[in-house]
Order: sequence, then structure tokens, then C-alpha cells
Amino acid sequence: MNYQLLGRSGLKVSELCLGTMGFGTENGWGADQATSFRILETYAAAGGNFVDTANRYKEGTSEKIIGEFMSTRDRDYFVLATKYSLYDNMTNPNASGNNRKNMMRSVEASLRRLKTDFIDVLYLHIWDHLTPIEEVLRGLDDLVRQGKIRYAAISDTPAWIVSQGNTLAACMGWSPFIALQVEYSLLQRAAERELIPMAKHFGMTVTPWAPLAGGALSGKYLRGEKGRIVPQSKRLNANSQRITEEVVSIAALLGVPPAHVALQWTKAQGFSSIPVVGATKEAQLEENLKSVDLTLSPEHIDRLNQASAIELGFPGDFFNEEGVKKNNYGGFYDRIQRPS
Repeated sequence: MNYQLLGRSGLKVSELCLGTMGFGTENGWGADQATSFRILETYAAAGGNFVDTANRYKEGTSEKIIGEFMSTRDRDYFVLATKYSLYDNMTNPNASGNNRKNMMRSVEASLRRLKTDFIDVLYLHIWDHLTPIEEVLRGLDDLVRQGKIRYAAISDTPAWIVSQGNTLAACMGWSPFIALQVEYSLLQRAAERELIPMAKHFGMTVTPWAPLAGGALSGKYLRGEKGRIVPQSKRLNANSQRITEEVVSIAALLGVPPAHVALQWTKAQGFSSIPVVGATKEAQLEENLKSVDLTLSPEHIDRLNQASAIELGFPGDFFNEEGVKKNNYGGFYDRIQRPS
């Protein structure tokens, strides 16, 4: 396992992040504690150190399992990320949302469940369209100064709000968002319209969730296998099946599982990316860990890009029109080195 810096920080994290939304057996699915422990052991033995959870995963059981595991291991080896925002109490109006009260309350509860004095990375989980972004940034910075969290990050939030937040952080000397977690895969490239260009501008690492599109990109649904995706899902429509077939075709040429191709594609798009790989069985994780040994050729990446291409809409597609390029760059479009 190789390591990379998380955003514009000196924090070194493994190239695959372990997603633990399935730790716990609530809701009729998931891994029990013993299986979760084995998954964590397998991940750590492979050199993995970046573990992702949230206050709401399995009603808090995910955090509890991780806390039990880390209480008997070297806590400082792991980079532990959790999230706040989603409700964990239906009787308290401030037990959800992005507000400072819920932030502080949720972090204290996560620290107890995780049996730790600090959280390495705290994500805002999802934007609530209510809380001022300055309230969020000041609260996160206070938690950093208190030593309860080390870094701030954000998930599932419009690009303009994240941009406003990081600009405020730079002006006020607050801790910025260093990572952005969004849904991103060959079947879901909408983040390329605004979110990913914004992340590149601010030097944020993107941590894609559902990089295998709920297992669809493993090819199992093409083989007629069952899973948690409902038949009417967009991940199983004709276009998604066409893209998955291309993944399967390239995987067959390379002699690797389709999931390896799909995971490596997310890391080969010209920006800092660490896919979040979930597992409820050891075998799942062991197979996905092998994906780090695969390097896709430019030809294979181009095939996948073309098969899964989306319309960027305005202004993205407008910028790519030949007439606009000519007016912007004259005859020098292919001779000007633009920022990566």
C-alpha cells in the first residue's frame, strides 16, 4: 500500500480508505463485531491506515466497533475519519444539522463511542441549507484548537458553499477543508461539473464514496447475482449496463476483476483521489486491496472515459466548443500549459 498526503496537509494516508458503513448488523445486513475486527486487521496488515465512519452508521454501532478495536491497538497508527450532521435523536430539533450545537454534541458522542481523545478528520456529512457556513468553519476551527479533531473536511455539499468556506478559512486563519467526500464512479460522474474542479483549485483530496456504484461495477448484476441495489436503480439501467460491460471487457483483457479497473479509474483522473472501499466480508476487502497493483494504460482510461462521458452542461460544454477555444486562445490552445 502506498501513501499520499490528504489535501493541503502533511497527513499521510493510505491510497485506499476503508469504509465501515457496514460494521454492525442493524437493518438486517452488515458485519458483526468479530468479522469487522478481521476486516480491520486485514486492512492494517496490508498497510492501510485510513478508516472512514460516521455517527449514524448502523445507529452508532460502526463507531463502537472501531472504538473497541482501536482500544487494544496503536491508535496513533490509524487516521480515523468520522462525520457529524445526520440525526441520532428524533426528539431533539438540534440533534441533527450542521449547526454548532449539534456539531459539539455529536463530536462528544463520537469520541465516547470511538473510545478516543481525538478524531483525525471530521467531515460535515451533508449540507442542511440552514446553517451559515461561517458558523460551521468557526466551530470546526474551535474543535481543532481544543485538540478534539485534527483536520476538517466536508461531504455532499454544493461546490459554491465549500468554496465560500475555504475562502473564509483563508481570510480568518481558520482550519480549511482538506478533503471532499462525494459520490463518484464510472456510473456517477456529475461531480466533474463543479465539485471536482473546485477541489482541484483548493488542493483538496476527493474521497469518492460508492466508487463501485454499490457493487454494480463489479459486474455481479450482469452475471445475474443478487445484491442490495433495487432493479429500478439508475445503477442498473441500460446506460449503466453498457458502461459496466466496457469495464468487464477491459478487465478480461487485463486478467483482473472488474472492480480493480473501476477503482483504479477513480485514481487516474488527474486529481488527488482516495476511493472509500467498503466491506462486510474479509474476502471482499482482500480482493479490492489487490487493485493497488493495477495500472491502467492511457488507452484503457480513454476507453472508460468515452464510455462513461457525461454532458457537463453550461458552462463546461461551452468552454469546450472549438469556436470558444479559438477566441480564448487563438491558435495556441494546444501549446499553452494550463494549471493541473
